[in-house]
Amino acid sequence: MDHSAENVPISEARANITDVIASVRLLRRCVYLMRRDKPQAALIPIELGELVRSVGGPDVAATILAGHVKPTDQPGSPA
Repeated sequence: MDHSAENVPISEARANITDVIASVRLLRRCVYLMRRDKPQAALIPIELGELVRSVGGPDVAATILAGHVKPTDQPGSPA
Protein backbone atom coordinates (compact mmCIF):
# COMPACT_ATOMS: atom_id res chain seq x y z
CA MET A 1 0.00 0.00 0.00
CA ASP A 2 1.30 3.44 -0.90
CA HIS A 3 1.26 5.51 2.29
CA SER A 4 2.04 8.67 0.35
CA ALA A 5 -1.32 8.47 -1.42
CA GLU A 6 -4.67 9.73 -0.29
CA ASN A 7 -8.24 9.47 -1.50
CA VAL A 8 -10.15 12.72 -1.85
CA PRO A 9 -13.76 13.08 -2.98
CA ILE A 10 -13.97 15.15 -6.16
CA SER A 11 -16.28 17.68 -4.49
CA GLU A 12 -13.75 18.19 -1.68
CA ALA A 13 -10.87 18.52 -4.14
CA ARG A 14 -12.83 21.09 -6.12
CA ALA A 15 -13.46 23.16 -3.00
CA ASN A 16 -9.81 22.94 -1.89
CA ILE A 17 -7.92 22.61 -5.17
CA THR A 18 -5.06 24.90 -4.10
CA ASP A 19 -4.40 22.79 -0.99
CA VAL A 20 -4.72 19.54 -2.95
CA ILE A 21 -2.20 20.73 -5.55
CA ALA A 22 0.16 21.89 -2.77
CA SER A 23 -0.04 18.44 -1.17
CA VAL A 24 0.90 16.79 -4.46
CA ARG A 25 3.64 19.29 -5.29
CA LEU A 26 5.26 19.85 -1.89
CA LEU A 27 4.63 16.54 -0.12
CA ARG A 28 5.00 14.46 -3.30
CA ARG A 29 1.73 12.67 -2.66
CA CYS A 30 -0.52 10.99 -5.16
CA VAL A 31 -4.11 12.09 -4.72
CA TYR A 32 -6.85 9.83 -6.03
CA LEU A 33 -10.01 11.72 -6.91
CA MET A 34 -12.99 9.64 -5.84
CA ARG A 35 -16.67 9.57 -6.79
CA ARG A 36 -18.92 7.20 -4.86
CA ASP A 37 -15.86 5.51 -3.34
CA LYS A 38 -14.43 4.69 -6.78
CA PRO A 39 -11.26 6.28 -8.13
CA GLN A 40 -11.89 8.47 -11.16
CA ALA A 41 -8.50 10.14 -11.70
CA ALA A 42 -5.20 10.81 -9.97
CA LEU A 43 -3.09 13.88 -9.39
CA ILE A 44 0.60 13.04 -9.38
CA PRO A 45 3.83 14.97 -8.86
CA ILE A 46 5.00 16.67 -12.05
CA GLU A 47 8.21 14.62 -12.16
CA LEU A 48 6.17 11.43 -12.43
CA GLY A 49 3.97 12.95 -15.10
CA GLU A 50 7.04 13.96 -17.10
CA LEU A 51 8.40 10.40 -16.86
CA VAL A 52 5.10 9.03 -18.12
CA ARG A 53 5.20 11.48 -21.02
CA SER A 54 8.85 10.68 -21.84
CA VAL A 55 8.20 6.94 -22.26
CA GLY A 56 5.29 7.50 -24.61
CA GLY A 57 2.26 8.10 -22.42
CA PRO A 58 0.17 6.28 -19.85
CA ASP A 59 -0.38 3.08 -21.82
CA VAL A 60 3.34 2.56 -22.45
CA ALA A 61 4.19 3.47 -18.84
CA ALA A 62 1.60 0.97 -17.55
CA THR A 63 3.11 -1.77 -19.72
CA ILE A 64 6.61 -0.99 -18.45
CA LEU A 65 5.52 -0.89 -14.81
CA ALA A 66 3.42 -4.07 -15.07
CA GLY A 67 6.62 -6.04 -15.56
CA HIS A 68 8.01 -4.69 -12.29
CA VAL A 69 5.02 -5.13 -9.99
CA LYS A 70 4.20 -8.32 -8.12
CA PRO A 71 0.61 -9.48 -8.74
CA THR A 72 -0.25 -8.86 -5.05
CA ASP A 73 0.84 -5.19 -5.42
CA GLN A 74 -1.72 -4.46 -8.13
CA PRO A 75 -5.01 -2.77 -7.23
CA GLY A 76 -7.81 -5.24 -6.65
CA SER A 77 -5.48 -8.14 -5.86
CA PRO A 78 -5.83 -9.92 -2.52
CA ALA A 79 -3.15 -8.88 -0.03
